Amino acid sequence: QVQLVESGGGLVQPGGSLRLSCIASGSISRFNTMGWYRQAPGKEREFVAHIATGVTPTYADSVTDRFTISRDNTKNTVHLQMNNLKPEDTAVYYCHLREIVANSDYWGQGTQVTVSS
Repeated sequence: QVQLVESGGGLVQPGGSLRLSCIASGSISRFNTMGWYRQAPGKEREFVAHIATGVTPTYADSVTDRFTISRDNTKNTVHLQMNNLKPEDTAVYYCHLREIVANSDYWGQGTQVTVSS
């Protein structure tokens, strides 16, 4: 089993920055992607960014050039640096891990990000 724990959410003014972190524990292989999704009130969960070892990260169009995803395989962590935040970035952000060989998906509990003046 795999557990994901997020941290780093909070309240920030428009134009501000936040850094989300996610630590994975449990039975984790070397062949996986880690990333972030978000869900705003009344909307479906949507893809934000993901990263696999040795592969160029992928971003949603809405966050390209503002968000940067990175991972540290030695610590099984993934980070999301969010700059120039906008009110429409307000959502619960979920850490996601996909085991490629097993084709299994794991989710964290989510962390709230609120962008408001």
